[in-house]
Amino acid sequence: MTDAQVRAQEAADRLVESGQETGLQVAAYLRGELVVDVCAGLADAASGRPVDGQTLFHSFSAGKGAASTVVHVLAERGLVDYGAPVAEYWPEFGGRGKHKVTVAQVLTHSAGVPQTPVGTTAAGLADWELMCERIAMLDPLWEPGTASEYHAVTFGYILGEVVRRVTRRPMSQVLAEQVTAPLGIADSLFFAVPDEAFPRLARLEDSDWTRMLAAQPDSSTFFRTLPRSLLPSAGLGNRPGHLTADNPSAGTMTAQAFARMYAALIGEVDGVRLISPERTTKITAVAAEGFDHTLGRPMSKGLGYFLGMPEMGHRREAFGVKGSGGSIAFADPAHGFAFALTKNRLTGQTPDIADQIRKSLDISV
Repeated sequence: MTDAQVRAQEAADRLVESGQETGLQVAAYLRGELVVDVCAGLADAASGRPVDGQTLFHSFSAGKGAASTVVHVLAERGLVDYGAPVAEYWPEFGGRGKHKVTVAQVLTHSAGVPQTPVGTTAAGLADWELMCERIAMLDPLWEPGTASEYHAVTFGYILGEVVRRVTRRPMSQVLAEQVTAPLGIADSLFFAVPDEAFPRLARLEDSDWTRMLAAQPDSSTFFRTLPRSLLPSAGLGNRPGHLTADNPSAGTMTAQAFARMYAALIGEVDGVRLISPERTTKITAVAAEGFDHTLGRPMSKGLGYFLGMPEMGHRREAFGVKGSGGSIAFADPAHGFAFALTKNRLTGQTPDIADQIRKSLDISV
């Protein structure tokens, strides 16, 4: 057992013993090899079911990293052009001043349509045709490309409809065919959770993150992006209809599967590399930067991922996505390091286990 594995397990156990976390998984790859695979705590506190390696965690917006990955794999095959207007693939989207919005602008949250269509319900998220029809009717809130603010819901549907128009298959199917099946994780990373996987789901629990969102004033720009009825919460994340919706703005996965996907974006994993080194460099370059009024802080964004977040060790080239409640996955291409943490207690902070693992692997932070 490696020092990294031992330290990660001890850190995860302490989080559970202290009451900070209920259940979690941690996984890390180094140059294509799995070096940490840790489980701790309970998947369901009511029943006492423990977390194991097959436990699935709904991780909200962390799933956007998988949606972006699908787009990059298709771009690698020449099926999607970042610079092309979305309307080239989805003509109906081009109305109301959106005809010049590019795929890259969607990936960088610069498309100008961060607002969830008025009247969208949790049940409505499962109606793909209706969601796309209503998103196509949105007016941009700014000139596309001139600002970047988090597109919490529209991000996944716009990219997903581009993928559907290009491949004639839903994004969940393309994720399985082009990403998860080649990596051997088709049963561990989903947009829409299949019925047979439900017994493996961890049960989410509300904590300070949920309370903090609910306490935001009605004037907060966050509610322009996401109405109160769709705020990430245990109630929403445990809802069967939400989990089975093919919504690429959210995802459900094991930490090991998610870390494996990120590892395959920066190198080979058992002979599989999802994109070329040149494309990895392209998607991790800063494409949008500045204050994100929805998220309330300055952000650097590559093509579909956030760059250099504190949880990523502030490394400029590190890229990934964090989900509401604290789950996260990212990769650091300079060191061949990929990491994922999934958990079921919705807190405002992500545990610093990644830093501890890097130190044990002699990777500078």
